[in-house]
Amino acid sequence: MRRMPTYLHRLLRMQAGGEQWVSCADLAAYMNIPHILVRKDVAMTGLRGNRRYGFRVNELIEAILRFVGWDRPSTATLIGAGSLGTALLGFADFETYRFSITSVFDADPEKIGREVHGFRIYDIAEIRKRLHQFSPKIGIICVPAVGAQLIADILVSLGIRYIWNFANVCLQVPPGVIVQREVIAGGLAVLSAKIKQSEAGGGNVGQESE
Repeated sequence: MRRMPTYLHRLLRMQAGGEQWVSCADLAAYMNIPHILVRKDVAMTGLRGNRRYGFRVNELIEAILRFVGWDRPSTATLIGAGSLGTALLGFADFETYRFSITSVFDADPEKIGREVHGFRIYDIAEIRKRLHQFSPKIGIICVPAVGAQLIADILVSLGIRYIWNFANVCLQVPPGVIVQREVIAGGLAVLSAKIKQSEAGGGNVGQESE
């Protein structure tokens, strides 16, 4: 699943360049991963290709969007307009994924009322009032770990069942609530391990992480 956005990025560039066909070998070369891995990934979308030409670029884009669930729009609220939250607000590719942030909250008086990347920042004290009737599907937590559980509890109480958690803490949520935790240090750990292996004279460590 984590490879799908990279496939999509490449395919969208090919589409913009007027290319009509793509093969698994093309995508494998672009990502520096085994050909068979790409073939298995594409097979999961249910799309069947042409033995001679591969896959139509437009059809594979649509198949990936359906498979990931990006063929339907999703809305989200973001809590925590610090460095990481601000970076997410400025991520232009969300539009490609039909993912839109509809509200932003923070507790810092210096941030409340300001606009960041076109988003007005509201007081976290108003979150129940503002989201009570029209809660978005997803809650994005970008607050320090110490306050993340409280924010998660508030989001769940508002009926939000999907949480994208960037705080370095394991959240406790009721059954039926799905949490996707992003640990930035995890990616750094993988890179550090590859550096260690490379400097120790290890094998090929240049491939993309699966």
